[in-house]
Amino acid sequence: MKRSIAESYLFLLRFEFVMAFRTLRSLHSHLKEAVANTPQSRHLATTEELCHAMDLACVFYPKRVLCLQRSAATALLLRRHGIPAEMVIGAKMLPFRSHAWVEVSGEVVNDKPYMHEIYQVLERC
Repeated sequence: MKRSIAESYLFLLRFEFVMAFRTLRSLHSHLKEAVANTPQSRHLATTEELCHAMDLACVFYPKRVLCLQRSAATALLLRRHGIPAEMVIGAKMLPFRSHAWVEVSGEVVNDKPYMHEIYQVLERC
């Protein structure tokens, strides 16, 4: 679990850098290029364990973690552990709000399960 938390923390740092010094297109291509790996270790972490590790990494992160940063890092973490995750970006018009979350096989894994009822999906990557 400690390794997953450390890995999560590093992904948060990585995507903070991408969001600060690169474009949204760069973040998008970062995720598009990352495919789900075949897990190498004997202990296969579950989706719930990895999402919990990301939650803990966010608690210890020195800055407020935005949903886009957290979702990109979570999607990459899950893919690195062999889970085919998608980051989803959605928006609603009145009042205007946008949000990002992660899905595995069409199920929301790092947020409330009813995100589709609140937000119109704009992009999946």
